[in-house]
Amino acid sequence: MTDLDIAEVVQRAGVPASTLRFYEEKGLIAASGRRGLRRQYDPAVLERLALIAMGRTAGFSLDEIARMFAPDGQPRIDRQVLAGRAEELDRTIRELGVLRDSLRHAAACPAPSHMECPTFRRLLRSAASGAVAVPGKRAPRSSRER
Repeated sequence: MTDLDIAEVVQRAGVPASTLRFYEEKGLIAASGRRGLRRQYDPAVLERLALIAMGRTAGFSLDEIARMFAPDGQPRIDRQVLAGRAEELDRTIRELGVLRDSLRHAAACPAPSHMECPTFRRLLRSAASGAVAVPGKRAPRSSRER
């Protein structure tokens, strides 16, 4: 199969050219050459970009993702790291479920004021203690995971 022009990779992978150039700078992907001023890529870059996207969606940093590739470019993914991230995602899902239920309760609470509702006050105490997750705010990782 022939190499893909950068425009085709952009279109097929759904990432901007600036992202491809950034990933090249980070060593995540490599152009196979150039045709004039336009970068060319081996078609396998699409699969690699999909792996990068999956890693980003799972919350891995680009540096963590870079370490998941062997020098020959093949994935070399530590299964324990994946299991640990899956556990983190399970915790986040549980916490977000509690938060969702709390918001639903607050929206439908029949009390004249939320502060008069014992359930809402209990939810506030849980949030203050950190028992309820705040969307977009990740719990700190242990030093072993950094």
